[in-house]
Amino acid sequence: MKAFILEAYSKTGALRKAEVAEPVVWDDDVLVQIHAAAVNVLDAKIKSGEFKLVLPYRLPQIMGNDVAGVVVKVGSRVRRFKVGDEVYARPDKDRIGTFAEYIAINECDVALKPVTLSMEEAASIPLVGLTAWQALVEKAGLKKGQKVFIQAGSGGVGSFAIRLAKHLGASVATTASGANIEMVRRLGADIVIDYKKENVEDVLRDYDVVLNSQDAATLEQSLRLLKPGGKLISISGPPDADFATELGLPWFVKLVMTLLSAGTRRKARKLGVSYSFLFMRADSKQLAEIASLIDGGKIGAVIDRIFPFEETNAALDYVEAGRAKGKVVIKVR
Repeated sequence: MKAFILEAYSKTGALRKAEVAEPVVWDDDVLVQIHAAAVNVLDAKIKSGEFKLVLPYRLPQIMGNDVAGVVVKVGSRVRRFKVGDEVYARPDKDRIGTFAEYIAINECDVALKPVTLSMEEAASIPLVGLTAWQALVEKAGLKKGQKVFIQAGSGGVGSFAIRLAKHLGASVATTASGANIEMVRRLGADIVIDYKKENVEDVLRDYDVVLNSQDAATLEQSLRLLKPGGKLISISGPPDADFATELGLPWFVKLVMTLLSAGTRRKARKLGVSYSFLFMRADSKQLAEIASLIDGGKIGAVIDRIFPFEETNAALDYVEAGRAKGKVVIKVR
């Protein structure tokens, strides 16, 4: 099968298109013929080696973390899916590889595709949908009437998180550049701050939750926006010891992450708020709940561009440049 593989960590190097063997299908796996795969900032970070301490892939590695397609084979113990099912998934972090024609995925990480979405639209959802769900529902416990600040509202995670937060009954503030302000307002944001013209601290205060996806300076500022008891969940770091424990990483990696997040956690304690890092995990049950929201008209897909499979590297370059509004998708089949 054709696939795009990472041969060496590099910020500037390209993935190589190659002919590789079709994946082995284990007893609990489904083999998915890939119709579409989304490109994420995570893919760029993996390619550059930024995550090699916590995601130590053995190169060469097929890249890609989002998929929508059709089940063409099932393992002997699979009971939830059959050949012909249209599915979507974020494969487990140890079994990525959606920039390809086929992928084998444990059935526990797969859900039926939302029936109201095309393959390209469905492929845009899993990683950002699970990230927003695990941040706002699991970690933050966001409730009706609370206030949440979601950074970068026009991005992949931000555009999904705004709509999920509104569904949960929260008041949403976000940031965007002038060209994207109307877009995030249409998504449901109550307060939109043009980060090129306004200081967030001049506008927001006493927030219950912040979803941080930006740099260290923005994170420190965001801690000050929270009211006492508020929660900051960061998907851009720094990682903490709880994250290392969740991944079962060695003690020395846990120590490193404890040190990396020490300053942020200390500042949070002084302000009477909490800090936690989120690296989303695959979860078919949550994907099924997200599919129900989508098919119920509560949330939809936001796609910027669709690239043909042959232009996978161009799609990755586009995402790395930070120009995407919503998601970028590769049409594989």
